[in-house]
Amino acid sequence: MDVVARHLAAIDRLRARDLPAGGAGHHTVELQTGLPGTASDDFHALREAVAQCLGARWGEAPPWGQLTLRLRLARGEHIPEPWASLCLRTDELDVWQAGGVWLAIGVADRDEADEIHLLATVTRTAPP
Repeated sequence: MDVVARHLAAIDRLRARDLPAGGAGHHTVELQTGLPGTASDDFHALREAVAQCLGARWGEAPPWGQLTLRLRLARGEHIPEPWASLCLRTDELDVWQAGGVWLAIGVADRDEADEIHLLATVTRTAPP
């Protein structure tokens, strides 16, 4: 199984997990992790490949930049989870609404001293 197919299968398993009833619950998983110093371009290319496959399922959607959410957080505005955490870890997300939940994928590479992560999140909470 190639790496994109493996990540798509992981996303399908993530979407099948139960979210807390009546709440805004969410689940985030690290699909892939790189060591500090790993080229983030490779992770962004992988995110784009996965996003292309997901776009074929649920429709194309442009990436969502996270700068506005970071600015809103800095001003003290409440940003619900998981979006507050994701905006601090990623510069952009690919986001879809499918089957009653929101799915977001992104590359967490904002901290140069930390590992790079390809993340996937499911939630009932709409992006702000």
